[in-house]
Amino acid sequence: MNSPVPPRRPDSRPRSRDRHGRGMRGPVAPPQVPLAVSRADAFDDLVRDSVSRLERRWPQLASVDFAVQEVPRTDNGELHEDMEGDLAVPLGRIAEGDGKRPDRVIVFRRPVEIRTRTRDERALLVHEVVVEQVAELLGLAPESVDPRYGQD
Repeated sequence: MNSPVPPRRPDSRPRSRDRHGRGMRGPVAPPQVPLAVSRADAFDDLVRDSVSRLERRWPQLASVDFAVQEVPRTDNGELHEDMEGDLAVPLGRIAEGDGKRPDRVIVFRRPVEIRTRTRDERALLVHEVVVEQVAELLGLAPESVDPRYGQD
């Protein structure tokens, strides 16, 4: 013979903890640890670091805009052929300004990420791309823009 289950009494106290009594869960990681930084944000930081290194040596770069774009657009012919005739995807480019807009140096995030494996490799390649684009913008050799260019 089965006895009926008595109805559950309503709990008179409000719930302030989870059912196991350990408290509510917090964030997976605090915002100051790298886990909370997206790949795009980390890439932006690499470009900013590279630009700040160059601005100390070249103060005129303060008037240049630096931007990160996901991939180069193909509608305006940014893809070009390399020495073997294959299409090459650029890692960066400059957009010369007119009277209203300043010059811009654009670094393409995905092509750079595809060519690197570690954060250190990525930082080095980002700096090389920024140096090459600044050198082209200023009409100088990359070695004169950054004396350590190509040494790492």
